[in-house]
Amino acid sequence: MNISMRFEGYSAQIIAEALRQGIVKTKAEALRLGLLELNDKYGLVASDLEQRELQQDIAEIARMEKRIASGKTKLHRAKSIDEIFA
Repeated sequence: MNISMRFEGYSAQIIAEALRQGIVKTKAEALRLGLLELNDKYGLVASDLEQRELQQDIAEIARMEKRIASGKTKLHRAKSIDEIFA
């Protein structure tokens, strides 16, 4: 995707300072870094690693549920939260 943008005011100052300090080498890199930070803060899109971990967790839960349903694994009811972590 190609896009043309013009930054002014506060945004332009932030980019200029990031360039001056060597945090980024180009304005495009500053924008990409900003998007990554936005995603880190709000969790908008899961990374490939997060997607794989989620799929592994889902598969493990399915295996556990299958073992419980077949009677190979039994669940024990705790009377209190303290009993679980004691």
